[in-house]
Amino acid sequence: MHAWLTDQIAEGFAATFRIGDTLYDHRSPYQHIRVVTNAHFGRMLVLDDAVQTTERDEHYYHESLAHLALCAHPRPRRVLIIGGGDGGLLKEVLRHPVERVIMVEIDAEVIAISRRFLPAVCRGAFEDARAAVRIDDGIRFVAEAREAFDVILVDSPDPKGPALGLYSGDFYDGLRARLAPAGVLAVQSGSPLFQADLLRTIRALMASRWPVVRTALVTVPTYPGGLWSLTLATSGADPAAISAHVLGAQIAGMHLRYYSPALHHAAFEVAAAVVAEIEQGAPHARAGSTLP
Repeated sequence: MHAWLTDQIAEGFAATFRIGDTLYDHRSPYQHIRVVTNAHFGRMLVLDDAVQTTERDEHYYHESLAHLALCAHPRPRRVLIIGGGDGGLLKEVLRHPVERVIMVEIDAEVIAISRRFLPAVCRGAFEDARAAVRIDDGIRFVAEAREAFDVILVDSPDPKGPALGLYSGDFYDGLRARLAPAGVLAVQSGSPLFQADLLRTIRALMASRWPVVRTALVTVPTYPGGLWSLTLATSGADPAAISAHVLGAQIAGMHLRYYSPALHHAAFEVAAAVVAEIEQGAPHARAGSTLP
């Protein structure tokens, strides 16, 4: 008899995975942490029954969130990551010639388990001299920090419990204060199909603080529905309008598996049905439009 993992994202819809082996199963002070195996996706990190990352498809998400943002900045040198305890996002940021990356993760156990069971995801990122890991509440860190960052990446969990503060006006005020002039903020903003309210909330929080807000859609096979949104905000250049030549120069020699200049531009071209969902049925939505 095989065990099954069900990752439910909405009433009436879930993604289900057959579990092979359970390599780790423990409840930390913050969440239920599991590392399990699946015949197709390999090792999977599961937090509170939600799949966070897998060996087979981690690059879809981590490359997208990191490079959509860093390639939108002309010279990213100082980067802040909120969350991202599996190390995959940190790994992608460190492909760039950054000088310093601070990663703030509230749950030290997630980092320890990822280093132990998911080395293919983090690939030594935690040992890089440019990386500084802070075990802290990201909300508190942003409120108390004084330095400015060229790029801020928020790898946020679902809005429940302590994570609710990541979707507050106070938190976004703090992000604005910590972002350098022309800096880029990028946030994991959920499923556009099943979490449109969440995406609308994030876009509204950004639009009241930055002049440029863009939502990109990317494929993440193991996330329910397979289509995921990442939302960027900046006072600098429009991330959707950067030339393929500039983007290509930013990632030269990286040998990425998912992100590319062509994908960068395609990610911001959103189908009419999805635009309508996000805009709550706005009648002017057009195929191939870029969300304003």
